[in-house]
Amino acid sequence: MKPDTVTVALTGASGLPYGLRLIDCLLAAGVRVWVLYSQAAQVVAQQEMNLTLPSRPAELQQWLAARYQPADGQLRVFGREEWFAPPASGSNPADAMVICPCSMGTLAAVAQGMSDNLIERAADVTIKEGRKLVLVPRESPLSAIHLENMLKLARLGVCILPPSPGFYTHPQSVDDMVDFVVARILDQLRVPQQLQPRWGEERA
Repeated sequence: MKPDTVTVALTGASGLPYGLRLIDCLLAAGVRVWVLYSQAAQVVAQQEMNLTLPSRPAELQQWLAARYQPADGQLRVFGREEWFAPPASGSNPADAMVICPCSMGTLAAVAQGMSDNLIERAADVTIKEGRKLVLVPRESPLSAIHLENMLKLARLGVCILPPSPGFYTHPQSVDDMVDFVVARILDQLRVPQQLQPRWGEERA
């Protein structure tokens, strides 16, 4: 069943185009989206996309709303220290959470049950409440520490989804490769998508 609410966290790993495209697709599918973001994500957005993400959550919410045109009440942005935000409590969790992109520091903090900011706390809540958590880690090569942290989380039911685009779809652009990964994330969330044909299907 399609989730009503998904928390999307943007952290300081490479791959901000995946996160922003995911927000776009979720909103277009009628899903309510709660956005969390780190200061490092702002740096990556400038480096990778030449985008200046506002530092204040209210301003970022306005920026995203102007970009994606969500319905009233469909999009909310929370600050990293906003402890009274809905994602901070198991009494009001989202149906699912995606950290995209997920830095190795964030992944390690989640694996150790840290809750030093709202992103880490929201992930901790998602795990303890038995909700779907998808991590999109971007690093290469992976150290034994990274792999051990991923294995620990996978054993808890967390989906580890590296942003590794396939080439059997014959991508023609960077956007095509971004959509390949975002389609896999949407599949994990059970959100219908037409970004990429499924294996054995013809491209529309």
